[in-house]
Amino acid sequence: MPTDFTSFPVIDVGPLMEKRDDPKMGEDASVIEVVKQLDQACRETGFFYAKGHGISESLLSEVKKVTRMFFQLPYEEKIKIKLTPDSGYKGYQRVGENITKGVPDMHEAIDCYREFKPGTYGTLGKTMEGSNQWPLDPPNFKQLMEEYINLCTDVSRNIMRGIALALGGSPYEFEGDRAGNSFWVTRLIGYPGISSLKASDVPENDIGCGAHTDYGLLTLVNQDDDITALQVRNLSGEWISAPPIAGSFVCNIGDMLKIYSNGLYESTLHRVINKSLKYRVCVAYFYETNFDTAVEPLEICKNRTGGESKFKRAVYGEHLVSKVLTNFV
Repeated sequence: MPTDFTSFPVIDVGPLMEKRDDPKMGEDASVIEVVKQLDQACRETGFFYAKGHGISESLLSEVKKVTRMFFQLPYEEKIKIKLTPDSGYKGYQRVGENITKGVPDMHEAIDCYREFKPGTYGTLGKTMEGSNQWPLDPPNFKQLMEEYINLCTDVSRNIMRGIALALGGSPYEFEGDRAGNSFWVTRLIGYPGISSLKASDVPENDIGCGAHTDYGLLTLVNQDDDITALQVRNLSGEWISAPPIAGSFVCNIGDMLKIYSNGLYESTLHRVINKSLKYRVCVAYFYETNFDTAVEPLEICKNRTGGESKFKRAVYGEHLVSKVLTNFV
């Protein structure tokens, strides 16, 4: 892996979408080229842009538009869907309530998770039980977001098929008991511009979201087109900006894929600093394993890395709950 990088590849994932139902997709020349690009991106940076995913620019814009409309509401309206332990940690959190490594983040957000019936995962799932809290204003919010989440799930599943091929497996390594019932997470995030913060709210470190890695398999970030705030740390310790590219997702791999790949792919540290005068909106979709999956290195990856597991098995739901319980004031 290079010790440095200054930019991220733009990958057209269209062939993965077109061949999604073909069990021989790994033999297609256009898919093979995408797989090579994914492998290089996952090995070298853990970040890439995805275009050709099939989700319209109008929908990408609309979900950011309604998110911005919600965050513009008075605080008294927003806390009607306040995130609490009783809500299964779903709902709205104001600026400074989300914590990264002990430091308050300068953003507000709505957190949503795949819903499941109480008792489905026993004690393991108790913390996350509860229905998503969707704003009533704008009135089409719930319908729009559920459509968007379904499309992101489909895109992520197909990119993961390409990543499975890149690791040397079948396209379906991350389906079935591993991620066939993906426990997705969606965060609708608003980062105040520096001019809109009250003097008492301006943080010493100006971090919109502190340095962290993501928990699951793959993240799709739909960010405002005119503000550069997302930063990724390269192996030299430098922070490299990931400016928006209209119509594309910024994608990065998470902790569970790092384990599955036995370290071939690294979940890269990233953070957000909004130095713009304008309010920034970001809609982040996280494609995860099944909630109760015990994640451990794939045999094909152990064979490529000396035959031994470099990581202990981790139950995704335990990993998620441990993070959730330490992420909020």
